[in-house]
Amino acid sequence: MIALKRIYEPATANDGRRILVERLWPRGVKKSSAEVEQWAKEVAPSGTLRQWFHHDPARWEEFKRRYFRELDGNEEIWEPILAASGKGRVTLIYSSHDREHNNAVALRDYLQRKQSSRARQGLRKSA
Repeated sequence: MIALKRIYEPATANDGRRILVERLWPRGVKKSSAEVEQWAKEVAPSGTLRQWFHHDPARWEEFKRRYFRELDGNEEIWEPILAASGKGRVTLIYSSHDREHNNAVALRDYLQRKQSSRARQGLRKSA
């Protein structure tokens, strides 16, 4: 399972493996108190894409399309997160105020699509 949580919310035992998926370290958060197992900044959108999006909900669908294209070319950066989610709960940690239009939401959607696609392929192979 892949969950989402803002870095400003307290960590809980239910979070499982906590992975920060931001290119820049969140403001006002000390690294020593962040309670993240991994900072996967390489899985975040490129700086150019992040700046273009600028958290504008009107650009959300185009942002996801461009971000997914970036991810498609870099399986090695997201595959470990997908593998970890197959072993237990993974919580993608983000800093955005917008809980619906941020890179963690897009990344979760992308990873869930990959999981579904692999599950369908596995069913076809076993049939």
